[in-house]
Parts: sequence; C-alpha cells; structure tokens
Amino acid sequence: MTHFEPPIGWSDHEDIALKLYERFGDDFTESKIYRIRFTDLLEWVLEIQGFTGKREECTEGHLEMVQSSWVYEWRDNQE
Repeated sequence: MTHFEPPIGWSDHEDIALKLYERFGDDFTESKIYRIRFTDLLEWVLEIQGFTGKREECTEGHLEMVQSSWVYEWRDNQE
C-alpha cells in the first residue's frame, strides 16, 4: 500500500520546511538558512514533490514563514 501525502500549498509552512530539511539536512545551519536568497528558496519550494502552490501566489511573507519554520525544523534535529 502506498502512503498518501496530501498536497502542500503556500500556507503549509511547516510541511515545506520539513521537506527542505529532508532535502538539505545539515547542509544549511540556522545562519545559512536566514541568508538564502528568496529567489533560490522559491525555486526549491516549487520543486517539492506534491507542492501545488503557484509561483505567482508566493509572497515575501510566505517565504519568511518557510524560512523561520525551516530554522525551527533544523533546531529540532540538533538535539
């Protein structure tokens, strides 16, 4: 039986952050995550399997929330 994952949209900041952490692991520390260019972050989010959001729906606020959620995800995995 295959595991069903619901689609991910722009408001699913924590799900996006988890997917980014799964992809990059500890390659990005907290300070590096906060220095990622939004243009790069946007592309990485759009590449996430199951992501249904559209480029034109993205706001700076969405990217800021993804960034901070990613930092929390990274911190949770450092213990």
